[in-house]
Amino acid sequence: MLLLGIDVGTSSVKVSVVNAATQQCVASAQYPETESGITSLQPGWAEQSPEMWWLHVQEAILKVNTTKKYNPADISAIGIAYQMHGLVLIDKDQKVLRDSIIWCDSRAVSLGNKAFQEIGEEKCLSHLLNSPGNFTASKLAWVKENEPPVYEKIHQVLLPGDFIAMKLSGQTTTTISALSEGIFWDFSKHELSKDVFAHYGFCTSVIPEIKNVFDTHGLLKEEVARTLSLKANIPVAYKAGDQQNNALSLNVLQPGEIAATAGTSGVIYSVSDTLAYDKQSRVNSFAHVNHTREQNRIGVLLCINGTGIMNSWVKNITGNHLSYSQMNDAAQEIKPGSDGLSILPFGNGAERMLNNKTVNAHMQQIDLNKHTASHIFRAVQEGIAFSFRYGLDIMRSNGLTPTVIRAGKANLFLSDVFAQAFVDTTDTPVELYACDGSVGAAIGAGLGAKIYTNEKEAFVNMKRLQLIEPSNASIYDTLYQEWKQLLEQQLI
Repeated sequence: MLLLGIDVGTSSVKVSVVNAATQQCVASAQYPETESGITSLQPGWAEQSPEMWWLHVQEAILKVNTTKKYNPADISAIGIAYQMHGLVLIDKDQKVLRDSIIWCDSRAVSLGNKAFQEIGEEKCLSHLLNSPGNFTASKLAWVKENEPPVYEKIHQVLLPGDFIAMKLSGQTTTTISALSEGIFWDFSKHELSKDVFAHYGFCTSVIPEIKNVFDTHGLLKEEVARTLSLKANIPVAYKAGDQQNNALSLNVLQPGEIAATAGTSGVIYSVSDTLAYDKQSRVNSFAHVNHTREQNRIGVLLCINGTGIMNSWVKNITGNHLSYSQMNDAAQEIKPGSDGLSILPFGNGAERMLNNKTVNAHMQQIDLNKHTASHIFRAVQEGIAFSFRYGLDIMRSNGLTPTVIRAGKANLFLSDVFAQAFVDTTDTPVELYACDGSVGAAIGAGLGAKIYTNEKEAFVNMKRLQLIEPSNASIYDTLYQEWKQLLEQQLI
């Protein structure tokens, strides 16, 4: 029996076919090979076409089918992971009304801040676990205020994963987890937030049917099945935001367990059994994939917009003839501290952990007679590690006491320089696993379709690849304090 996982990222769509019995990936594919574009009509804006995501999902599935490593007719369930916080608007005919305002778009910050004040800071935090900030509800408010003709045609509001499930099945559903990441959900009352809907003047009818994350969100339409060589009527049995899904794929499901990712953005994600929140909403709390009314499972999420995208930018500017592996090797030749070169990697919009300030990226203390491209490569990776430490200290101030962090051996964690700098700077061991979002989505589908009887069975074959322990924690603490002073100068 096979499971299909779809991971709708900002840069591309990746799909994996997983053997349900072994939890091993049979085949995977990515589409497109180059990074998908982001439309930025004004500074701080970021949009993508939902129909582009759907096209890429289809192309990725067709591409993985061409591997001939499996029979597509043996796929029994589909799971979806997706970029969080995106706003997708459809009319009564399920037609998209405008491009999606995606996660890193910061146009709605002022609207969210106003809602935070007018609803009441304590009420927002105790009921929503967050400030409305720059999340999906505030993006919808921006459309209401600035694009009334579009707003008037809205039949339903979807998150990106809801949209892909709709294209596969023709049905629209959402989840408490999705609603919480959009700041539509009242955790205290376990219902749609009357305060948010009243403040923004939204009608609750725009929210589709609410289901559990692990549930049937529709059955694959016959015409789609024919196009993709799949069986009709197999269930779309799982939908989760990328960071909740990443935690699932690392078997981070219980209180005290912690996951990290360092892709385009950087994330530390911990699970709590209390309705935890940060008083300044610098760290955000959402319903985890296994959250229920009876059992709190809250994902406390630190998100740093400017991480892997900074590494990519430097590659394109200074070393586009080098692969990432070659950049990592070059960085390895430079000693810790990059000979005084320091980089703030915050060039991808407003940063929540910096109180929604747009700091931008900075390269400081450049010595034209000393610093080379290799110094820049190392300084970028160290600056990203320092930004993780800054955010982790916020989480620690809210009661998090990490003893170990799990991460996938992917993206920046493929770099020995970054991985060791992360461990030394945070003074916390890291366990690396063969973790992939699309594989996690496939396993989620197995849970949702009841192919697995429980979470333990779904991860019985999960094995650690590597344990990295601190070796230069005192050196990196000194370097971090110097970096932090440079950051604080930008925050004045």
